[in-house]
Amino acid sequence: MTTMTTRPGPASRLSALTKVVEHGPGRLDRKLLNEANALLQQAGERLKLSSEHTVVALAGGTGSGKSSLFNAISGLELSPTGVRRPTTARTHACVWGLEGAGPLLDWLQIQWRHRFSRASALDKGDSQLHGLILLDLPDHDSIRALTDTEADRLIGLADLVVWVLDPQKYADASTHRRYVTELAGHEAVTVFALNQADKLTKEELAELVIDLNDLLRREGVEHPSVVPTSAVTGRGIESLRSVIATAVARRRAAIQKLEADLHRLEQRLSKAMPLGEALSAPSTVDEARRMGLTDALCDAVGVPAVGEAMENVYAERSSQWVGWPYPRWFSKFRSDPLKTLRLQDVGEEIRGITTGSVTAQSAEVANAVQALADGLSVGMHPVWRSAVHQAARSRVGQLPQALSEDLAEVAPQLDRVPAWWRVLQVWQYVLVVAFVAGLAWLGVGLLMPGQLPPALELLGDSATLPWVGLMMASVLGLGALSGIASRNFVELGASRERERLEREMRRRVGAVSATMVVEPVERELARHHAFYTAMRDLSA
Repeated sequence: MTTMTTRPGPASRLSALTKVVEHGPGRLDRKLLNEANALLQQAGERLKLSSEHTVVALAGGTGSGKSSLFNAISGLELSPTGVRRPTTARTHACVWGLEGAGPLLDWLQIQWRHRFSRASALDKGDSQLHGLILLDLPDHDSIRALTDTEADRLIGLADLVVWVLDPQKYADASTHRRYVTELAGHEAVTVFALNQADKLTKEELAELVIDLNDLLRREGVEHPSVVPTSAVTGRGIESLRSVIATAVARRRAAIQKLEADLHRLEQRLSKAMPLGEALSAPSTVDEARRMGLTDALCDAVGVPAVGEAMENVYAERSSQWVGWPYPRWFSKFRSDPLKTLRLQDVGEEIRGITTGSVTAQSAEVANAVQALADGLSVGMHPVWRSAVHQAARSRVGQLPQALSEDLAEVAPQLDRVPAWWRVLQVWQYVLVVAFVAGLAWLGVGLLMPGQLPPALELLGDSATLPWVGLMMASVLGLGALSGIASRNFVELGASRERERLEREMRRRVGAVSATMVVEPVERELARHHAFYTAMRDLSA
């Protein structure tokens, strides 16, 4: 069982075209955009007007017999014909069924004195033409047409166009160049009347019909409808009336014309902006690329270096508060490790963040933004690729300063002393006091045995001295162990401080980059996706 697919109606395609026009400025050629806007306006106005009437325009050059054919179809002498130089200066309209046709005729801008109605009892035989508005257009190649675009305007507005061709000028280059080559896809709403057939023999007429069909096919009209006619003898008039009556009865000529106009415009749009793999391009900036941009900007700002310096300064400053005091006191007799490691300079550099003296490297920032845009615009049309790059760079000049100002708010507080440092320092000095007390006890017991008052005899008791020595050894061991433990805690604390600082700096860098880079890029990506989604819907 085969599944039948139906082409979306003009309403959905017009909606898609509206979105193409909405997202196309700056991306599409201005001429194409103007044509699309004009088609949207024309379609909107035509669809609001009478759907019970079909506008059929007779178009042709001077001398083609167009007005005579108009009179023959209408059965009345409505449009003037000339002898020396027959020309039509103003559009004439003949309406079969005037009710509801007024607003449509007003939209076509047909003057009141050139409107005629076939609505009398004598016209009952023309009931198959009820709903027809037949127009006799000005000659498109007349002198007046050089300054008056009425013919061109109405050819574009008509639901069905009948091209009346002169046997002697049916291959006229100006007609084919200006009009026929634009008819590809409009076969359903275009008829070619090879008029004045009475001037040709049967063989000549057959040869001309074949030649005209071949010429039209070469110019892109795949299935031309050619009707030989003669307003003089009446030949082919009924055939032409039948073609027109079929279009009128179906009440679809206006929709078919609109669909053909949409198809032609869609082909031109597709040539300018091929769909291809456009919809496979990202419509948002994925998390991996966001993180990549944040990493690159963090490197440009120097977040890892600041974090490392912070960790080193934190560890070195802790030595003033924690650790076994004796080694710290002895270290004063050695060179200053801060100066040896040049950590004072690093500390000054970190402090510089708070004053804005440390800024992001502009070149590295630009490279990071460029890399993001390059990755997102792979495979895009050059116009859209350029737009993505412009969006990414739209605020790149402000980005280094914005990063520096934002990071200044999270600069490390180098004079901050954690509470546990103070607690550990108290504990260490308690051990120092205990060791000094034990040392005094040993000194008294060894140097003044039996010489102390009765209340202090215990201090001079030789039996307690080994226990005092053991206590002192324990104090020293406990102090050494607490020193080692404190150093481990310091390293862990320094690592956590570094992680906290880098995490907060990364968060702020990510927030700034999201606002100044990612958001403009995502707007452009969303516009790109919406544009090509509309292009896909338009061509569906």
